[in-house]
Amino acid sequence: MKLKSLFCIGMAAISMCSCNNGGGQKMTHIPNQLRAPMYPLVTIDPYTSAWSASDKLFDSPVKHWTGKNFPLLGVAKVDGVSYRFMGDEELELYPVCGTSEQEDWTGRYTVKQPVEGWEKADFNDGAWKEGAGAFGTKENEPTAKTQWGDEFIWVRRWIDVKEDLSSKNLYLEYSHDDDVVIYINGIEIVSTGNSAKKYQYVKLPAEAIASLKPGKNLIAAYCHNRVGNGLLDFGLMAEKDNTRCFTQTADQTSVDAQATQTYYSFTCGPVNLNIKFTAPLLMEDLDLMTRPVNYLSYETVSNDGQAHDVSLYFEAAPQWAVDQPYQKSVSKTGSAEGITYVSTGSAEQNILAKRGDDLRIDWGYFYMAAPQSENISVAAGDGIALRKAFVAGNSLESQSTGGFDKLVLSCDLGNEKNASGYVMLAYDDIYSIQYFGQNLRPYWNRNENETIFSQMKKAVAEYDGLMEQCTAFDSKLFTEAENAGGREYAELCALAYRQVMAAHKLVESPEGELLYLSKENFSNGCINTVDLTYPSAPLFLVYNPELQKGMMNGIFYYSESGKWNKPFAAHDLGTYPLANGQVYGGDMPVEESGNMLILAAAIATVEGNAQYAEKHWEVLTTWADYLLEKGLDPENQLCTDDFAGHFAHNANLSIKAILGVASYGKLAGMLGKQDIAEKYISKAKDMAAQWIKMADDGDHYRLTFDKPDTWSQKYNLVWDKLLGLNIFPESVAQKEIAYYLTKQNTYGLPLDSRETYTKNDWIMWTAAMSNDTASFKKFISPIYKFMNETPDRVPMSDWTWTIEPNQRGFQARSVIGGYWMQVLKGKLIQ
Repeated sequence: MKLKSLFCIGMAAISMCSCNNGGGQKMTHIPNQLRAPMYPLVTIDPYTSAWSASDKLFDSPVKHWTGKNFPLLGVAKVDGVSYRFMGDEELELYPVCGTSEQEDWTGRYTVKQPVEGWEKADFNDGAWKEGAGAFGTKENEPTAKTQWGDEFIWVRRWIDVKEDLSSKNLYLEYSHDDDVVIYINGIEIVSTGNSAKKYQYVKLPAEAIASLKPGKNLIAAYCHNRVGNGLLDFGLMAEKDNTRCFTQTADQTSVDAQATQTYYSFTCGPVNLNIKFTAPLLMEDLDLMTRPVNYLSYETVSNDGQAHDVSLYFEAAPQWAVDQPYQKSVSKTGSAEGITYVSTGSAEQNILAKRGDDLRIDWGYFYMAAPQSENISVAAGDGIALRKAFVAGNSLESQSTGGFDKLVLSCDLGNEKNASGYVMLAYDDIYSIQYFGQNLRPYWNRNENETIFSQMKKAVAEYDGLMEQCTAFDSKLFTEAENAGGREYAELCALAYRQVMAAHKLVESPEGELLYLSKENFSNGCINTVDLTYPSAPLFLVYNPELQKGMMNGIFYYSESGKWNKPFAAHDLGTYPLANGQVYGGDMPVEESGNMLILAAAIATVEGNAQYAEKHWEVLTTWADYLLEKGLDPENQLCTDDFAGHFAHNANLSIKAILGVASYGKLAGMLGKQDIAEKYISKAKDMAAQWIKMADDGDHYRLTFDKPDTWSQKYNLVWDKLLGLNIFPESVAQKEIAYYLTKQNTYGLPLDSRETYTKNDWIMWTAAMSNDTASFKKFISPIYKFMNETPDRVPMSDWTWTIEPNQRGFQARSVIGGYWMQVLKGKLIQ
């Protein structure tokens, strides 16, 4: 298949890449030299989200952002020699003893420090309690079967081994929050230190494998829940079949992650192979932005001047359409609307039946497709049989495996010097969101007049133009960010873009309003969390404020409908994908009310009018009055940084309340309500004057009003200048900036004086308070260094340590939309 539009690969050795747009002109982009912790590949929504966890695309399986495998295999066969360039051959694992998501299990446990030797088989655990695994807090339901709210837990699980495992590769699978140490028959297998992760695998050493004899064996684990959510789950997995067909890999020569595209280049013997993943997440066209189709483009070029026989093999697995690998699926091959496809979906199709964080969709259908052509073949069936057939040059025949079929699409490019084409990766989720009891279609099918095939047909018709648009947008975004804050800042923004976009789902409410709903990834799975909406706002205020409104519309409706009747804003609308009302256990009254008021003022500032605020004036007034009464010296409560726990007299939270009151005053002024404007602006200035006295600690301001010799990032203060509020003297921000520069560690500025961890989205806000680019860059370089060096191969984490390059928690979250605060500053302050 020949295409008019080719694409280029970013190379670190050159300063600019160019590609032919089909009309003789050159489209350019600046290569991103940042080594990503994880590279975005397919980014449609919180469910259809695939990433590469290694520097080389073939060094690890493609994964979902949660860490679960999302198998996607790519192989190029050149003159009969196969080169694997993407993913790893998925070896089927079976549970020797499953985790709680695979089987029911029980263990004996205690929350009190046991005596030495508790991890050994001969220890007497008769006084311990018995409970069903997994163990954890209610936020981790339904995984957590036994509630564990204490700081520590020790668990002993006896397993019955029924076979000789000595010749097999064995893996411990575990999920933990926070520190965990796990032993098998008294042999330590893993000790994580302070971290929280799920679905981790570690290969057992030979000593541990040798200790596993048929009969009773012991897995013992200790977990320390430092703060917030707790979880402990573990099981033992074994390889079912170690047959590998694609052991030889290509030579990867470059990788380059742009805002909407990730480029790879490889050498496969005498042929160079260029691969590009494209997600057309362009905010100015919401129908396009929500089209559930991504592209995997390919180009082969002879590197010796000779023609070569080339074919490509792409393989996906049912995990793209089921929550757990053991769920049965139904596969199908066929052609429709000029599209050749292979698809998979769960056998049960329980639409919108599950809610939670570490879940993948198990309703709707995943498609791997291409424009119909004689050189395209599709099949579904046993993965090893299909791989062997491709290697041998035989036709690919579908053959059911009883609910676990692999999906294959093969492209025979013939005997040519160069060729190009693309594959589409698409998902039809049928219904996306439940909103106060009503199931809503995805935005692209809001009128119920589209199908996944009509969407793919449009994707084919618009391919050439979309490649140009995406390249142009990538270049624009990179250049804007570089002009605002330098090259390192631009590279971070380029990597962050798809992560932010894919953490949301767009639908239309029954009232015809946009609902752009975030999922609180890798935290608690809440939907439309206001304190995710707030930090992510700068990106949307820069590129499309309508989406910012879409994040706020549901929260306004919740209060205005009377479904939420408290005098402050709600925290969330439920647990993704069910938006039926707040589920979070503790309110954040000052936090969320301040967030909504400030964001309403930000929208008005960007748009130059306060019409959106006027629609919601009554509830905004209620929230502003609440902040007047309760905001200056907040009572014991949570703020956005809820992982740090409750505490009172929070100076940064007080700033949010003060600026929330001022924002209401600004909105009133824009609406011609001058008496109200003067009243609330005056009140805000009085509150700010009191704040300065209460928070003063010499050369900086305190973490809490009642604790001297403490400090914290006052990132909320950034809005005072951006919105033209001028409530605090400029000297307040500059005193803080000077102090922060004395507190930086190797990998960033700590969030506050309590811990050495940080939130890098807030650092971006703090840095934007700087009066010069040089100071701004001083805050950005440690974040860049962290992302470039961290061994934690996950989508960008926003909660990280500053003295070591490790993730503290959180990943794949929308909050890094806050990275665009410096760009927004440049647009609002000329």
